[in-house]
Amino acid sequence: MAEILAKQIRERIKAQGANTLYMVSDFADLNNDGVVARTLSRLEKESVLVRISQGIYLYPRRNHFGILRPSIDEISVAIAQKDKARIIPSGLTALNKLGLSTQVTMNAVYLTDATAREIRIGNRTITFKRSAPRNFAYKTDLFPLIVSALKEIGSANVTDEHIARIQETIARCEDKEAVRHDYGLLPGWIKKRLSV
Repeated sequence: MAEILAKQIRERIKAQGANTLYMVSDFADLNNDGVVARTLSRLEKESVLVRISQGIYLYPRRNHFGILRPSIDEISVAIAQKDKARIIPSGLTALNKLGLSTQVTMNAVYLTDATAREIRIGNRTITFKRSAPRNFAYKTDLFPLIVSALKEIGSANVTDEHIARIQETIARCEDKEAVRHDYGLLPGWIKKRLSV
């Protein structure tokens, strides 16, 4: 029985394709967490999977140089999808994504509507911080990012250059109705500074 399940797990991983993350919970339908955990561990020992963090494995993309690891952001998004959670990049991560900072952060922080937790990936950390539902009321992915980034900078430190860069990004957003909706949800001081 265990061998049959192990074979099913291997086949499913191969069928899903490279650059996919796996946890024991992905195989809940097999009703045997013990066999799943042992199989994932064995696949790591055989170098089929790479252990990203405690209980999280990657079926990696490879080229002739070796394994191509996904970015911290890709890993964070994949974990959020598995948790059926929404996430918003926060702090330096948000500044980076908006092009307001070139500083590369070793530790990524995301606001989430799911459980708060921290995941270690080698010498790096992904932190999911539980956040208020209002932060997830936006229709676009852009506006929560803007709010996170500007809060990180602080109202006293936001420059005209920051605002110009953000306004350019908003102008490229095609869904003007969603932009109007989201603009209405902005905190007062950010709305005043942006005045789109």
